[in-house]
Amino acid sequence: MAQVTIYMDDETAARMRAEAKAAGLSVSAWLAGLVRERTRIRWPAEVEELAGAWADFPQVEELRGTWAADLPREPL
Repeated sequence: MAQVTIYMDDETAARMRAEAKAAGLSVSAWLAGLVRERTRIRWPAEVEELAGAWADFPQVEELRGTWAADLPREPL
């Protein structure tokens, strides 16, 4: 497990300790969670839940249903 040293002003450090305490976490665990949240690769759950939320937006099958058939391909 990596160790990181950070420097911050006293007011910010006090707010960080208060937030960690309110969350029932150590400062280290609270900071690790914050970094994990800010560096995630996926969209937040709130955004993913919006998928399909617009009933009037055409489905992929409808969009592709108007495409013409592919042309024959040249053999390799």
